Amino acid sequence: MLSSNALYTDLSTYYDLMCCDINYPAQSNTVHRLQQLLGNGGKNHLDLACGSAPHIRHFIDYGYQCSGLDINQPMLDLAKARCPQAHFMLQNMCSFTLDKPVDLITCFLYSIHYNQSIATLAQCITSAHAALTPGGMLCFNAVDKVTICNNSRVRHSTMLHDSHFQFESGWHYSGDGEQQSLKLQIIKTSAGQRQLWQDEHAMVAISFAQLQALLLPYFDVHILAHNYDSIAPWDQKAGNALFACIKRAD
Repeated sequence: MLSSNALYTDLSTYYDLMCCDINYPAQSNTVHRLQQLLGNGGKNHLDLACGSAPHIRHFIDYGYQCSGLDINQPMLDLAKARCPQAHFMLQNMCSFTLDKPVDLITCFLYSIHYNQSIATLAQCITSAHAALTPGGMLCFNAVDKVTICNNSRVRHSTMLHDSHFQFESGWHYSGDGEQQSLKLQIIKTSAGQRQLWQDEHAMVAISFAQLQALLLPYFDVHILAHNYDSIAPWDQKAGNALFACIKRAD
């Protein structure tokens, strides 16, 4: 079993394939609209845990000046090839600094949970607050630990260069404590030869009530339905939500 960083380094070439079913345009457009509706409308953007920068590509098209931050250099190499106009930084989002504040900070694909404890998540939130202009927005999606079904998995498969890829992911929470696991499995089959990658990476487990408590000292917090087709309030029941957090003016 590989560590998460080793897994993503080994499979950085296939990262976009692993995420081929994600609707990047819809996700990017929703956050762009939220920045216009709730944020300060500014166009300086930072994407935390940016990976190979598929979201950044769309924000550039919307006219943003974009930067990306990730802990994995091979991912940043892919990101730079995709978006040469953007600036990329090898930093840990748990504690990052910028030379100049930005108007919008995003963290897609539940990557906010890569903070491995509530303490490091709090540090990340503090860093994001310090990196935003007044009225700027921190936007991310999250999962409430109390709703996690350990038997639920997301699966998809696809072909590339005569190889068949099968991807599987799912959350696992023991029911106690502040860590949950993201379980990943990738199977590549080529000419009858089978390769298997597996990862069980510790991530922060937190309830939405706890998350709100961390955010409210710094932000006005809007919890929205996890639906990129329309903007609507969270129904107070769903275990996934989109958080739009507006920095208060000093």
